[in-house]
Amino acid sequence: MTTIKIFDGNDTIGGNKIYVEEKDEGILLDFGMNFKKYGYFFQEYISPRSTRGIYDLFYLNLIPKYKIYRKDIITSDCDISSFPNLNINAILLSHAHMDHFGNIGLLNPDIPIGASPITLALLKGFFDSASVKLGPDAIYYSKRTPKGDGRTLESKTNTYYGRDLMCTEEFQDSLLEFMELNAKSKKNLNYGNLSHLDDFSSKFEINSFEVDHSIFGATAYILSGDNSIAYTGDFRLHGKNARKSENFINEAKNASVLIIEGTRAARKDIEESEDTVYENCLKEVENSKGLVIADFSARNFERLEIFKKIAKKVGKNLVITSKDAYLLNALKKADGIDRIEDMLIYKDLRSSTRYWEDTILAKEIDFNYLEPITISNNPNSYILCFSLFDIKNLLDIKIKGGTYIYSSSEAFEEESEFDFARLYYWLKFFEFKIIGFDMIEEENRIKPQFMKGYHASGHVSKSDLIKAVETIDPDIIIPVHTDNPKWFSENFENAILLKDNEVFNI
Repeated sequence: MTTIKIFDGNDTIGGNKIYVEEKDEGILLDFGMNFKKYGYFFQEYISPRSTRGIYDLFYLNLIPKYKIYRKDIITSDCDISSFPNLNINAILLSHAHMDHFGNIGLLNPDIPIGASPITLALLKGFFDSASVKLGPDAIYYSKRTPKGDGRTLESKTNTYYGRDLMCTEEFQDSLLEFMELNAKSKKNLNYGNLSHLDDFSSKFEINSFEVDHSIFGATAYILSGDNSIAYTGDFRLHGKNARKSENFINEAKNASVLIIEGTRAARKDIEESEDTVYENCLKEVENSKGLVIADFSARNFERLEIFKKIAKKVGKNLVITSKDAYLLNALKKADGIDRIEDMLIYKDLRSSTRYWEDTILAKEIDFNYLEPITISNNPNSYILCFSLFDIKNLLDIKIKGGTYIYSSSEAFEEESEFDFARLYYWLKFFEFKIIGFDMIEEENRIKPQFMKGYHASGHVSKSDLIKAVETIDPDIIIPVHTDNPKWFSENFENAILLKDNEVFNI
């Protein structure tokens, strides 16, 4: 008998936490942070209290109530004795987006993580360069110790501890060296073992397949036992690596169970591709006057390559942040490709450099920082890769006028709409021409209205979703990563809509 349980992500976009079990062996497919559910209680200045371990998340029902978490983050007043055990032999991670890996740092550290070499390199890059707790701590973590009566925790250890990691593909020596290099702080790094997924002893036959998504290294899985389970993770069929997604779909034909993302299941199809994004953005850059700012997800490296190509074609210099450079260098450790060549790194005005900048960037990458005044003196020469969180640096560049191209995802929640309002006021203050979105008044509030053609979704379209399901032709379809699971039951008679923690046996 095969058991499937969706802990989270069955009726929201993101937060995937999927458990499959056969012959007393359990596998987790992703263990992500559910941003929508977190957003009911938290925001930028109201966050879970790190000194209380998992208490806040447990109390608010934001994580499954099982005995599966690190003992060092369970406070004395967080009684988990009545909760059941769960036999988890491994976590198979689809890709390096927080809504898929963001809660892994809470789990028992004896559970190994399987993922693509690129995903593991990015997780290490996030850990090194991020200050957020318990999210980037997926593969390395700092142990907590009880303080006083044990209701609060503190971290006084001088060591970071690592999980055992399993690559879905052969990995380079440079990846192993990177995973063992401490670029986080002067603490010791007690790293885990890095091996190949084929060496993992499992009652499932596990096969992995690279798929196309808005971040490199995205992986789909097929787990074969008494039943064959195909899990798509997040994927699409309109990006540079569309053929890899098609290969997975063909390999998954006749799977007994298909666990499939449905981000855009009920949304109207639009004609889109990365080629269209390139052509539209190229036209805007060619017609621009002054500084160009390109805004896209920091982890959308395919979009970064598009703007690098545009910069080369029009004779401008592409400028990225030091954190972007660090993550690109992490990618190089996994696949050997130098993506930083011909790029410049923006020199933001800070009183000190960060540890990872000194230990890796300064030693491994041959570049010169670009000062704000240099951009001020010749703004026509640069395309600056900035987001809202970098936009304050315009105060140091001190220019008026330019072109801002928004090439990222649309806002789906009211809180992110506020971010666009702030961004809009910044850009209007500096007199930038805005491409990609505008602000309109609707229902007594100002909200963004997005222009098509400057962004291609990281998720499969409705028509391609139907195509994938019909090609695979599974006995059972289980939708996840969707805010409209009913679309599946309305369109496929074999769709099973599971509620949180509901058990489905095959």
